[in-house]
Amino acid sequence: MNSAQPRSIPSLRWWIGGILFASTVINYVDRQTLSILAPDLKQDYHWTNVDYANIAIAFRIAYSLGQTVCGRLMDRVGTRRGLTISVAWYSVVSLMTSLANGLSSFALFRFLLGAGESANWPGASKAVSEWFPKRVSEWFPKRERGLAAAFYDSGSSVGGAVASFLIPPVYHRWGWRVAFIIPGLLGFLWLIVWRWLYHLPKDHPRISDAERSMILAETLEAQTAGKPRLRWRDLLKLPQTWGTIISKGLTDPVWFFVTDWFPIYLVAKGISLKSGLLAVWVPFLAADLGNFFGGGASGYLIRRGWSLGVARKALVVFGGVGVLLLIPTIFTVNLYLIALLFGLATFSYASFSTIANVLPTDLYRSDSVASVSGLSGTAAGIGTIIAFELIGHLSDARQASGTHSFDPIVIVAGVIPFIGMILVLLLVRNTRATDQGLVRRI
Repeated sequence: MNSAQPRSIPSLRWWIGGILFASTVINYVDRQTLSILAPDLKQDYHWTNVDYANIAIAFRIAYSLGQTVCGRLMDRVGTRRGLTISVAWYSVVSLMTSLANGLSSFALFRFLLGAGESANWPGASKAVSEWFPKRVSEWFPKRERGLAAAFYDSGSSVGGAVASFLIPPVYHRWGWRVAFIIPGLLGFLWLIVWRWLYHLPKDHPRISDAERSMILAETLEAQTAGKPRLRWRDLLKLPQTWGTIISKGLTDPVWFFVTDWFPIYLVAKGISLKSGLLAVWVPFLAADLGNFFGGGASGYLIRRGWSLGVARKALVVFGGVGVLLLIPTIFTVNLYLIALLFGLATFSYASFSTIANVLPTDLYRSDSVASVSGLSGTAAGIGTIIAFELIGHLSDARQASGTHSFDPIVIVAGVIPFIGMILVLLLVRNTRATDQGLVRRI
């Protein structure tokens, strides 16, 4: 006797987007736990800024290398299995971090955490390419990809904001060890929902026939093209790949400076964390709004008749210019003005970041999306490692400068994304490879 067909879930693709968003939230609560506790842990364990930078770099080394490895792995084993392995891994590591007892053990656990978390963005990008076709019909327009990328990427800012409210009370009541256990438990809860909810559109038992047919139309078109998967060396010959790599490699380090160093930056400005706690989440909230602005604005421009490439690049320009607003913070110690300028800068960054995340799905077939996303994530990781090493040494060396100890760092953080903006505009374009079908036309 056949069991009844499970009821379909309306707009299932957006439920998929929701579970990817939740993964990113937990991912960022996990990593923000250390940065929020850093000022207290520095005192407890007598760490210098260089010591803290080295712990953060241990995470970044594994995270940057893992992006490329996990991106290729996602293209081979599939999104469902790949993200299951990733989240299970970093949830276990988060629980184990409660056992750390000094600089070396913290660095080890952060390295292992970075290895596990590195699969999140390649996996999410691949899931978006599987569930949000580039262009199939007016019912399923290509502008949805930008919003879908904004949705899951906004989890980073939401996770950072949630962590700033969740972690300090837990720390003050039960200590830092319990604070590291919480995101690990959240990860295991997420896995239960993920294993139930995520399947490919062609296999999903709860997708409506209409939604399935719309999604599979493009998938079948790609399959019938009969083109082999591009190898890494083939991808790296394309200017579009380098534009995608630069879009994250020269912007994400600035975001990670904000996420990992902002509390320490406020202290260096002479601002008590107790009085500045509300300001800590302002850049995250602003980035969350920026994610949706980037995805929504590019979709609006497409509806107005702009080409996909021009609409995406308009937001790249907006973001590259807006991050320059970090620079005026060197002239003030006013908490509210600093929070405002950082908020405007991270709003702009997040608009840029949304486009950076959606570029692989705009430009490449599904079997290459995670690989290209992983390459761009590795570039971001390498840039962040270099940045953190310089930040640690330079901020320690400039302690005598008082409230101006971070000035050169903030200036560079404002300028680098602007340079990235220029390079993306030059590299992401239609070329001979577009005519050959190696990349999609934008």
